[in-house]
Amino acid sequence: MLKVGLTGGLACGKSYVGEALAGFGCLLIQADLLGHEALEPGGEVYRMVVQEFGDEILSNDGHVDRRLLAARVFGSPEKLARLNALVHPYVMRREDELTADFAAREPRGIAVVEAAILIETGSYHRFDRLILVTCREEQQVERAMRRPGAVESDVRARLSRQMPVAGKLKFADFVVDTSGEKEDTLRQTRAVYEALRRIES
Repeated sequence: MLKVGLTGGLACGKSYVGEALAGFGCLLIQADLLGHEALEPGGEVYRMVVQEFGDEILSNDGHVDRRLLAARVFGSPEKLARLNALVHPYVMRREDELTADFAAREPRGIAVVEAAILIETGSYHRFDRLILVTCREEQQVERAMRRPGAVESDVRARLSRQMPVAGKLKFADFVVDTSGEKEDTLRQTRAVYEALRRIES
């Protein structure tokens, strides 16, 4: 089985590319969704995160309000590192469980893990190949602003803290540029899939 990392900056189109790869037959694991799972009431890290960051991050129904949590940690590298230290081990363990299960069923399959900071955390070492999704920064802002509750100053602040695309390119085995039409993105993604299939075969 081939284990592939799929990464890129904020609102660059990672999920679109990941869903296309899933449509071609890959297993798609979305690290963000695993992180959300961990933060659910009763989830493995829920209690630790609430103890670390306070009841103020909870909504009225007792769920972690991810926007409140993000507002608390993204301005502070120390707090963000603490949150990652709580959540990332759970996410990585679940990724390993899901890929092992997939490998048992599909020994010649391709498992794709979509995550935003694979390069920054050094996690890219865990993958056989790495796909980087890119687009122009103004497109990232425009796309991010379509999300509920988005504030432009927050979006630009998050972008300013992310590793520039130029720094990520040297780690990538494949690059998908989502700046153009969706059809062009799909064409590039299919070409990457076919190249991965050749490696696996």
